[in-house]
Amino acid sequence: MIAKTEEDFNGLKEIGKICGAIRDELVRCTKPGVTTKELDAIAERMFIKAGAYSAPKGEYDFPGHTCISVNAEVAHGIPGERIIQEGDLVNVDVSGSKNGYFADTGISFVVGNGEVILQKICDVAKEAFDAGLKKAKPGSKKSALGKATHNVAKQHGLTVIKNLTGHGIGRSIHEAPDHIFNYYSRWDDEILKEGMVIAFEPFISTLEEEVYQSDDDWTYLTDESFVAQYEHTIILTKEGPIITTL
Repeated sequence: MIAKTEEDFNGLKEIGKICGAIRDELVRCTKPGVTTKELDAIAERMFIKAGAYSAPKGEYDFPGHTCISVNAEVAHGIPGERIIQEGDLVNVDVSGSKNGYFADTGISFVVGNGEVILQKICDVAKEAFDAGLKKAKPGSKKSALGKATHNVAKQHGLTVIKNLTGHGIGRSIHEAPDHIFNYYSRWDDEILKEGMVIAFEPFISTLEEEVYQSDDDWTYLTDESFVAQYEHTIILTKEGPIITTL
């Protein structure tokens, strides 16, 4: 969407704040011994208390209120009886709606002490996001975000997932622009507009550049790579990007 009115900005900021708070609480509560279903139940209670709704559940009938992915699971992991272990790589992805406005945010992190490479890809995902954020301004080409993301990954001897992308958001969970690549494509020359709302989400990978869908028809996996994501919802303005999900 293109945010134009004070109502738009306030509505986007409100649901962004809610999703960010749920994300942060799930990260805080992710400790060895807890199940992903227990974490999802925390999110459900927080959505209800805030008068908001889970976007994946409400829009796509996803079997959970949040997506919680562990280790080889890259995205859209289904909350269940899986028990979190010390050293796990966990991704929490929270998207929701309130009063017709949507937000989407996610973060990958290591539980306790884990392999050095796992913390590295989490750190690089944040660095790649920050690099792309500098390009997120009206008048820039959308491809500049992907170029910045991929360049950061390559500087660290890593790569990106190419078939998972950012997207437009605002009045629905997925809208135009339908993709924001994590790599540079010279054909992707769309110009970013004032007020445009996007979910920008670099996926940094140790090796593979594509994911595939598991038999549950939801979860995305790799064969032999670890992947970390970092995502926020952003409103583009001439004064600089506004991150609604901080």
